[in-house]
Amino acid sequence: MKLYNTLTGQCDEFAPRGDEVSLYVCGITPYDTTHLGHAFTYTVADVLVRFLESTGLKVRYVQNVTDIDDDILRKAKEVGKDWKEVGDEWTRYFIRDMKSLNVRAPDFFPRATDVIPEIIETVQKLLDNGVAYEADGSVYFDIHAWSDFGKLNQMPTEKMLPIANERGNHPDDPNKRDPLDFVLWQAQAPGEPAWQSPWGMGRPGWHIECSTMCTRYLGETVDIHSGGEDLSFPHHECEIAQVEPVTGKKPFVRFWMHIAMVRYQGEKMSKSLGNLVMVRDLLERWSPDSVRFYLSGFHYRDSWSYEESGLERAAQQVDRLREALAVPGGNGEPLDVALCRDAFTQAMEDDLDTPAAERATLDLAQKILLAGRVGKDVRGAQEALRRMAGVFGLRLEDKDPEARVVQGWNQHLRRFEMGREA
Repeated sequence: MKLYNTLTGQCDEFAPRGDEVSLYVCGITPYDTTHLGHAFTYTVADVLVRFLESTGLKVRYVQNVTDIDDDILRKAKEVGKDWKEVGDEWTRYFIRDMKSLNVRAPDFFPRATDVIPEIIETVQKLLDNGVAYEADGSVYFDIHAWSDFGKLNQMPTEKMLPIANERGNHPDDPNKRDPLDFVLWQAQAPGEPAWQSPWGMGRPGWHIECSTMCTRYLGETVDIHSGGEDLSFPHHECEIAQVEPVTGKKPFVRFWMHIAMVRYQGEKMSKSLGNLVMVRDLLERWSPDSVRFYLSGFHYRDSWSYEESGLERAAQQVDRLREALAVPGGNGEPLDVALCRDAFTQAMEDDLDTPAAERATLDLAQKILLAGRVGKDVRGAQEALRRMAGVFGLRLEDKDPEARVVQGWNQHLRRFEMGREA
C-alpha cells in the first residue's frame, strides 16, 4: 500500500511495523458540530481503518476532543454557559452523528483535560531540554532552539507567521522572544479555568494537548497521524517540535496524512465563515449510506465543493448496490469477481483512491445484475460486494449502524460522562 506522506512530499510505501497500525486523528473542538468538513475527515479515517482491518491488520486508533481551548471559552461566553457544558453538549452531538454515519469508534477518545498531568510533565521536559522558556507564568517553545522546526511544511519563516496568525497565534504577546514562538502553558486570565502547575495557575496550549494525547496512547512513534490540511501548519509542525526533543529525535510520526478542505458557496466550509452544511440536516433527507458513498466519491487529497446533485447521484448508486444484493442466487456458473475485487484492492492501496474503488464496486454490482438475468450463481459475488461496500461503511441491507459502532461510541459516551478516559 502507498500513502501520500506530507513529510516526504510523495507517495511512500506503507508497511506496518507489526500486526498493528497506530493511528491518531485530530478530533473536534466541540462548540459547533458536525458539518460536512468534519464528516469528510472522519469518514476518510474510517475507510482507512476498515480497509486496513479487512487485510487482517489491527488498528489502534486514537481521536481526541479539544475540550479546553480559546474557541470553547469564547463560545461559552457568547451563549452564557459554562465551558464544560458547551463542550459536553457538542461532543454528544458529534457522537450521535458519527453513530448515524456508521463510523467505527476510535479505541481511545480522550479529552485534553484528561491529560493535564502528562501535559505539565512534558512541558517541564521541554524546559529541561532547553527548547522552552518561562515568562510571567506562561511557558513558550523557542523555535530557534530546535533546528528541525519547519521540516514538515518546508516553508520559509516569513511565510509561516501570517499563516500562524490566521490559525490562533498571538504575535504581539510581550512575553515571546519571537512572534512565532508558541505557547505550551498559558498563565490564567481572569475568569478562565485553570490548573495548578510549577509555573502557577494556567491551562495548556492547543498544540501540546494533541501531541501529549497522541504519545500517551500510542507511544513515541506513531504510524499515521491525520487531520485536516489546515492543521499541517502550525499545529502539526508544533506537535513534532514538542515530541522529538524529548524522545531523542525519534521520528514522532511515520506518515502525515492530511485531508483536503470541503468548500461550499465558493469558500472553505468553516465555522468562522458560517457557510456550514450540517450532517444532521443532510440525514433528514438522505440515507447514511448515500452520504457515506457521496463522501467516498472524492479523493481525500482533493478539495471539493458540496453540491446537492452529487448526493442525488450517490443515492441512485446506493440503490443499485442494494438491487444487486437482492438478486436471487441462481444455480448456474458462479460469477467471477476477481477483476472487480483486484481493481478495488489496487485502488485502495494506491493512496486510498476511493473514487476508483467505488467504480470497481459499482462495476461488480452491474455484473451481478446482468449475471442474475441469465441464472448465474451470484452468491459469492454478492458476498464480495458486501465486503467492498463495508469498507465504505455502508449498511445497504440494514438500516441501523453496526453493533460494534453503537457499542464503541456508547462506551466512550459513558466514560466521557464519568470522567477521565482510561
